Formats: sequence, C-alpha cells, structure tokens
Amino acid sequence: MDLALLPEDEELVSVLDAALAKESSADRVRAAEGLGFDPALWTTLNGIGVPALALDQDDCTALRLVLIAETAGRHLASAPVVESLVTARLLRRCGGPAADALAARCADGRIATLVPHPTRGRAAELVPAGAVAEIVLAYDGGALTAVLAEPPMAAAANLGGMPLADRDLSGESGGAEVETVARAEPARLAFEAARSEWQLLTAAQLVGLAARALEIAVAYVRERRVFGRPVGSFQTVSHKLADHATAVDGARLLVREAAWAADADDPRARALSAMAFCYAAEQAVAVTADALHFHGGYGFTTEYDIQLYYRRAQAYPLVWGSVQREYQRVADHLFGEAGDRRGGRP
Repeated sequence: MDLALLPEDEELVSVLDAALAKESSADRVRAAEGLGFDPALWTTLNGIGVPALALDQDDCTALRLVLIAETAGRHLASAPVVESLVTARLLRRCGGPAADALAARCADGRIATLVPHPTRGRAAELVPAGAVAEIVLAYDGGALTAVLAEPPMAAAANLGGMPLADRDLSGESGGAEVETVARAEPARLAFEAARSEWQLLTAAQLVGLAARALEIAVAYVRERRVFGRPVGSFQTVSHKLADHATAVDGARLLVREAAWAADADDPRARALSAMAFCYAAEQAVAVTADALHFHGGYGFTTEYDIQLYYRRAQAYPLVWGSVQREYQRVADHLFGEAGDRRGGRP
C-alpha cells in the first residue's frame, strides 16, 4: 500500500486550500448558515473544476476525491462537495444515455445529490444538499431514478447549517421530470458503491474538520493565560491535545487506506470505508468537544469559530444515521451477525 501523494495531488490540495482560505472564511461560513450554501463559493469550485473531476475517467481516483473532501472539511465549505462528487461518480459508473445527459449537466455546474438510503414512498426526508440540488438520485430497491426539478432553496433547521430538505420523488410537482438511470442488479450495485463512497468522502471531510479544530485549540491554549500560565502548559490540556493529534492522524491514515483499497479494487474497500466513517465521526466529535471546552465559556459563543466546527462534527455523520449502529453493521459484516455467533455458526 503506497499512500504517498503524487506531485499533481499535492498541487490540487494547494490550489484548493488557497481558494477555500479566501472564499470560505469563517465570516462567509456564518453568512451562509441559513441555507448552508454559498453560491459564490460554488462558482469558484466549478471554476477550479472540482465537481467535474469526478467525471474524468483518467484523473479521478478515490484518493484524489478524499483529498478534495478533506480540504473542504478543513474550511467548512458551504457547498455540496461530497454530494456532487459522489453523484457524479455514480452517473459515470452507470453510463448510458440518461446517465450521460445528467453527467453533462453536472459538468456545467448543476448541483446533483444522492439520497443515501433506499427510498420507500414518494418522498425523501432531509436529503443532503436537497435544498439546492436540481438533480436528486434515489434508489427504491428496483431502479435508480433521477428527479429533475427546481430546488426549494430553503433548508430545514439543523445543527450543522447544512442544506438539508425534504424532496418529492414522484415527479408530480410542477415542472419536475423523472428519468430512470439504471434498473435491477446494475442499479443496486451502482447505488451500493456510491453509498460506500459517500461514507469515505464524509470521513475525509470529518478528518479535515477535526484537524483544523485541533489547530485552533492549540493556538488558543498557547495564548490564553490562567493563573499566570498559558492554558496549554497544564498537563490535562496538553496531554489531551497530544492524544487528539494521534487520533486525527490515525483517522486520516484509515481514510487513505480505504481510498487506496477502492482504487485497487481490494475486496476490503467497502468495509474499510465504513470503518473510516465511524472512526472519523467519533474522533471529530471528541476533538471538537475538547477544543470547544478548552476555550472555556468563550467556546460556546457564536463569535468564536470553534463552535462552527463542533456543530458540524456532530451533524455531518447524522445525515447517514447512527454511528453506533453503523459500527454494529461493520462488525456483522466482518464477523457474522450476532444471531449466527450465538448459534455457534462462523
């Protein structure tokens, strides 16, 4: 397993980091919280070619997408980076006239998203990027369909300031269109691969978020003084931050191993992506919670940036559901279901 970055990968991270440092400042993130979307930032990302990268057969690797997602998480980008990359890859994987036409729209800057769980009924609740996406892909157990409609441009209130919204999947709302992208087994396989990629890129996003929150905490405890000493000089603080630094590095390593496995078609790839998602989610909450508390009462105020990271660390994984249940699902996948173990079967 070689996790060394290629020169072009390092350049991609450098360009994206510089763009987001300018276009996704804390003030811009705050200003976008009502909808969870910054149109000017989305224009910038399209100009760099971020959404279209997932449609490139030659340049698109899971590792490269992980680097993009981690950088976006570091800057709390108010744009559907993960959703657009996952959906574009899904369309490229499906192929065919309908998928190709939708992929062309994505390349032109239209926002597309995926309902991350199989749907039942004519609507989906709290769709990620559902407030701003013109294209919503959903899988109902028999077919993968795309609903094309004007987005509501209004988000449900949520802790992470994300553009979550309920979406009608029936196509009966005014001007909506429904197209079938894939059916039967090809649809199921493409959808499951996209779900795994969603977990992987969300894990990378959480790693970037946690890493930046840790930097904010370290900078603060170096400057803040209590009893004539920097807060960071107290062992209970410095040791905890050192432990978090190790945990963030571990989460990053697991994410990149999962990306490598995906690119290498390793049979462990989906299990590794799920493990990376669970571990990154757990560590992001732990890091941001301590970073916030090390700010004292200031950390809970809206004027300080650390609360932006804490709230998103809590909220991003919940789009998928319970992390603890996902841990159980991974354990069942790797070791057999609990019922089988109690029955003595392997």
